[in-house]
Amino acid sequence: MSLESAKRFLEKEGQVASLVDGLPSKFFEPLILNGLRVDLIEPGRVVCSMKIPTRLLNSGNSLHGGATATLVDLVGSAAISTVGLNVGVSVEINVSYLDAAYADEDIEIEARTLRVGKAVGVVTVVFRKKKTGKIFAQGRHTKYLAVTSKL
Repeated sequence: MSLESAKRFLEKEGQVASLVDGLPSKFFEPLILNGLRVDLIEPGRVVCSMKIPTRLLNSGNSLHGGATATLVDLVGSAAISTVGLNVGVSVEINVSYLDAAYADEDIEIEARTLRVGKAVGVVTVVFRKKKTGKIFAQGRHTKYLAVTSKL
């Protein structure tokens, strides 16, 4: 990729820019979460499912890595909140992409708390294809938990 083509790739202009500028504020979470169903929720664990919508695909027609990372953030935060704590802010998110998942595939997303302490919570989030049970992505999310001041 040349320098100029890399620049054009990153600087979306014209019709795309006007579309994006017209989006309402705080649209990102609903864009990712629309269609997600909570199948199980218990202390320290959340299991969700969804059919992958075309709006979340990348240029290779598979689930976009950014959408996967956002789901690690959102579903992982929900798992932390099930133990009764404020979810605070992200310190670290990592995702291992093990396989591709495509439009209209049914997937399951399972988040489990690994540790929730006074100041930090850590969750693991596993993405599986429902049809085969095959793991196609796995994430870990560390959050700083809002600590209440004793002053």
